Amino acid sequence: MIVLENLRKSFGSRTILDGVSLEVPDGQNTVIIGSSGAGKSVTLKLIVGLLEPDSGRVLVDGEDVQELDRDQLAALRGTIGYVFQFAALFDSMTVAENIRLGLVKRGYADQAIRERIQESLAVVDLSGTEDKMPAELSGGMRKRVGIARAIALRPRYILYDEPTTGLDPVTAAVMDQLIMRTRDLGVTGLVVTHDMRSAFAVGDQVAMLYQGAIRQAGSVEEIRSSGDPIVRQFIEGRPGPELVTPAKRRSVG
Repeated sequence: MIVLENLRKSFGSRTILDGVSLEVPDGQNTVIIGSSGAGKSVTLKLIVGLLEPDSGRVLVDGEDVQELDRDQLAALRGTIGYVFQFAALFDSMTVAENIRLGLVKRGYADQAIRERIQESLAVVDLSGTEDKMPAELSGGMRKRVGIARAIALRPRYILYDEPTTGLDPVTAAVMDQLIMRTRDLGVTGLVVTHDMRSAFAVGDQVAMLYQGAIRQAGSVEEIRSSGDPIVRQFIEGRPGPELVTPAKRRSVG
């Protein structure tokens, strides 16, 4: 289980997280929703130790991420897959070579690497693309390769950073299906998005991040039927000053 305890994080004078607490149950998909700039991606980076909180704790399987030494942190990251917003593939490498990198680093034998590559591409319905270059793939296919790269390492957790951004509705729906498929393989997912259609499609638990804290968390039905005016405004996509982050608000007008 991933547990966030009273996380605070600022950059200069701007407070991004101001007391975020949330539990990510094993075997489920937890979705964090919120406006752009609300701190969703920052939260993911805190979980894998790419950023350090100003205060509070991130616990992964009971271990405090900030107390781990370099080797322990590397071992922890080995249990966490990360699907980047724009896939983050190496353009000079084939699909297979992109997936192979992490497996080589873990010391897998060549035969095992080939099998993992084939298996992970089959999961995301991209069998036969091993020799293609990223430039030959659509945006949706590149994101699917990003998922394949993550699941090839057999992680306990996968963190998804805006997985449907920039995708057409049909491709976004395919991405949702793949996120559900990985959950059914036993992987715990944490998805950050502002796409409510996707959030409701893949989430077991949905939490709204607003003004640096969790405004409300609950099941999809609990969030759908929320009486909180801020939550309702966001999920219904209604404009209004309440959802503008302070930094953005200063730039308006």
